[in-house]
Order: sequence, then C-alpha cells, then structure tokens
Amino acid sequence: MLEPNIQHAINIQMQAEFQSSYTYLAYSAHLDSMNLKGFAHWMNIQFQEEQEHALKLYDHILRRGGTIELMTLEKPIVVGENPLQIFEHTLKHEQMITKKINALYKLALEKADYPLQTLLHWFIDEQVEEEENVNEILDKLRLIGDHGPNLFMLDQELGARSAEVERASK
Repeated sequence: MLEPNIQHAINIQMQAEFQSSYTYLAYSAHLDSMNLKGFAHWMNIQFQEEQEHALKLYDHILRRGGTIELMTLEKPIVVGENPLQIFEHTLKHEQMITKKINALYKLALEKADYPLQTLLHWFIDEQVEEEENVNEILDKLRLIGDHGPNLFMLDQELGARSAEVERASK
C-alpha cells in the first residue's frame, strides 16, 4: 500500500505528465497551422510519449493498491512566434518536468519507497533524453535560422520521426 503523501505526490506528477501531453498537442496544432507539418509531427509524438509517461505512473499507483486522483488540466498556453521560440519554451518546459521528477525522487528516497525509486530511475533517464533531443533541435534552429530552405529540410527531418521505433528502443 502506498503512503498517502507518496500517493498524492505521484498523482500530482501524473497530472503534470498529462498536462505536458496537452501542451505538446497544442504546440502540434500551432505548428501545423504554420504549415510546418514535420515540426507538428514531432510534437504529436511528444504528446503520445507524455501520455505514456502519465500512464506509467497511473499503473504504478494501481499496482501498489493506491487510488488514482485525476486532476484538472489547464488550457495550454502556446508561447512562440517561430520554431526557435517554441523550442526554447519546450526546453524550459522539459526542465520544469525534470525538476518535478527529481523532487518526487527525493521524496521516494526520504520515505524509503524503493519501488517508486526504481520507477523514477526510468523517468530520470527519460528526462535526460528529452532535454538532449530538444537541445539538438535548438542547436540546429540557431544554426539555420527560422526560415528558408534549411528550415524546410529540418521540417522534413522531424517529420520522419517514428513513434514505433522510439518505443522499441526503450
């Protein structure tokens, strides 16, 4: 059985992951409206991944006899007029999620919740990858700028991202 404050903290993190997925979906729609289909596709895969992250926490709560507490999602705020600004905000968002996961891990350590610590090791590794991926795109955007044929090529590259390949590698 989960300790009540641990259960509540996991539910809060689950809400943050669902909120994150909702944010990525809003960015996908925004980029699609800019006719940047590849960027939109990349964000849509992020939307799917964040839902999977939330469901990992959901399953963890249930497997340990806990109670799911679904919380309200806020309307996502789309920040940025161009891909560079959008990905700068995306990096800040991922860094915020990383801080939340680290805080949850600290609580798991304090409470000697070993099953949660094991689960959070996966999340910690995942956040390193998430921030690395966004930084790589930011580096490319800073190099090529936010318009012209190079942006088109990056849009094509991001559009080739495959969710199935990524799932298989995790």
